Amino acid sequence: MRTKTLPILAGLTAAVMAGSAVSIVAAQSAISVPPPAAGTALPSLAPVVGEVLPSVVAIAVQGNMVQPVNQSGDNPLFQQFGLPNSGPPVKKQVQGEGSGVIVDANKGLIITNNHVVDFADKISVTLSDGRVLTGKVLGKDPATDIALVQVPADHLTAIKMATPESLRVGDYVVAVGNPFGLGETVTSGIVSALGRTGLGIEGYENFIQTDASINPGNSGGALVDMNGNLVGMNTAIVGPGGGSVGVGFAIPTQMIDQVVAQIEKYGDVERGQLGIQIQNLTPDLVTAMGLPDRQQGALVSDVGANSAAAGAGLAAGDIVTALNGKPIANSSELRTDIGLMRAGDKVDLTLLRGGKTIDTSVTLDKATA
Repeated sequence: MRTKTLPILAGLTAAVMAGSAVSIVAAQSAISVPPPAAGTALPSLAPVVGEVLPSVVAIAVQGNMVQPVNQSGDNPLFQQFGLPNSGPPVKKQVQGEGSGVIVDANKGLIITNNHVVDFADKISVTLSDGRVLTGKVLGKDPATDIALVQVPADHLTAIKMATPESLRVGDYVVAVGNPFGLGETVTSGIVSALGRTGLGIEGYENFIQTDASINPGNSGGALVDMNGNLVGMNTAIVGPGGGSVGVGFAIPTQMIDQVVAQIEKYGDVERGQLGIQIQNLTPDLVTAMGLPDRQQGALVSDVGANSAAAGAGLAAGDIVTALNGKPIANSSELRTDIGLMRAGDKVDLTLLRGGKTIDTSVTLDKATA
């Protein structure tokens, strides 16, 4: 069976899925709990879960999706005689379920995935205490699959945010969400990898990979550390038929913070760009350019005419080694970091050119589609 990568929404496809059965399989815990020492209690995640649950919500959406109609089916006569394959698009009612996390109790702000609320005309948010509130979308960013929803701020509990860069591969994590529309569900595992890119799930990727069991409907749910701090938002899984096989992905809080800050302030995300083409430094390129072994950075292969980069003096052959003082390991990292900044932002670049280090500043242009 082919393995595929997909968002973990419980149902915009399920909206159109009236009558289809859901197969539920018992999941085995990813964590082996050690036996307790004599006279001590068995280790438990209950204190962490109890602190996190009031901040995680279930989201139900209703909306309409416009879809083309295939008239020809498999009839070869349509193609032979040049007849149109599709008729006028039709509007289909869709509904789905996902999860969300309260990040600001005073303002009633909830983060979730864009694909959860993308076609939503009506949003119902169910809190852990059973209350059902009406939500509205303040803004969304399809390129990162992040959306910001607001509900009335009435006795809400916001989740605590983890300190950036505090997460390590091997750390224990807990996933909380609303899989299959079942309601509050908790699974546990570890951080399997950090900085996953090139998966083709979103336009900008910097995923946390985890083996905590994640299933359809967990989209927008919380991934927390053992202190109950949010480290990521569950977004996608890789598995046969869309089931969990221990390969799940979450958007890290650093990315969420940057996107939400733009949405909250401006109502949208207006990406900045340098106006350059970049590529990774392969071992062959490192040798050919006479660079030190294990040299990291993003190699500039082309600079657009009249671009921000051209105005700042960047040239093909430059290697971007740092952005605002943060080391850049490869081209994907530079692309994502720049893509999370707003047009008009001023950034500081460190370049390697001809064996010399050069520092320069660039004001980002507005990214083109």
